[in-house]
Amino acid sequence: MSACREYTLTSRPATKEATGWEFALISLRRAQMPEKKTLDKARRAKREGKAPTTQAGAFVEEEIEHIREGKHGARSTKQAIAIGLSKARRAGVKLPPPPKSASERTRRGAKSAAKHQGKRPSPSRSRAAKSALKKESRSAASSKALSRQAKQAARRRPARARKASAKRAAKTRRTTAARRGSR
Repeated sequence: MSACREYTLTSRPATKEATGWEFALISLRRAQMPEKKTLDKARRAKREGKAPTTQAGAFVEEEIEHIREGKHGARSTKQAIAIGLSKARRAGVKLPPPPKSASERTRRGAKSAAKHQGKRPSPSRSRAAKSALKKESRSAASSKALSRQAKQAARRRPARARKASAKRAAKTRRTTAARRGSR
């Protein structure tokens, strides 16, 4: 059935008039896809020539938002990030594969998500994942948990990378402050 093409970063959905049960099926399909604002944000980042990880950030933010809204939970902040990255891969963001230190299952999942780009997962699998996530805690998206995750990730990076990141942050603060002052 080609009533609706899936959303991807590279193409717009094909629109076709739908009636009755077709319309219900299309709206169900869209509920499982990333939100329009997320796709727009990722597309904008791609147009601006930003890195794939920056493009994927929009999907991770969406996932954190979903947890905070109470749509579902996550066992950990890492899991919430992983769900966002998987959504990004399915939407067409050309993310690098997980590091060698990642488990075989994680690498297999990332490969599968990239392979199934633009396709919808089976409804029964989606339902199972959603019901499992509904039972998980919502604390994975708290500011405290996110801060802890960011600090842990930073600690794993070399000093040179941390210093470069701090310089970029300082530069951003300066340009933002200058912009605000010129208004």
